[in-house]
Amino acid sequence: MTTRVYVPTTIDGLAGFVLEGGIPEAAVRFEAADESEEAEYAALMGAADTSAELLEGPGKRVVVVAETSDPDGAIPMRLVVAVHADTEDDADPDADLAWYATQEIPDLLPEV
Repeated sequence: MTTRVYVPTTIDGLAGFVLEGGIPEAAVRFEAADESEEAEYAALMGAADTSAELLEGPGKRVVVVAETSDPDGAIPMRLVVAVHADTEDDADPDADLAWYATQEIPDLLPEV
């Protein structure tokens, strides 16, 4: 059985996950109370609120979504199913996040 988890982070945090090949076991994560759309949305927005707290100055809220059989363990990037992020820095904290497919993750990251 797999569990969908929502991991709050920032753009820099997402870059770190990509560089390391996954999400560490210590990362904060949210789970929906059940499989309803409302519960999934509540978990997503709870993660978005925590993401906002991680920002040090202007930035975008980012939530990584993964499906894993061990919701408390490290999560390899291959289990990430989507990323939700603000489309601009300092977006309205009540605004919905945009959805990005996993192949779009490099487009979210700063060029180095």
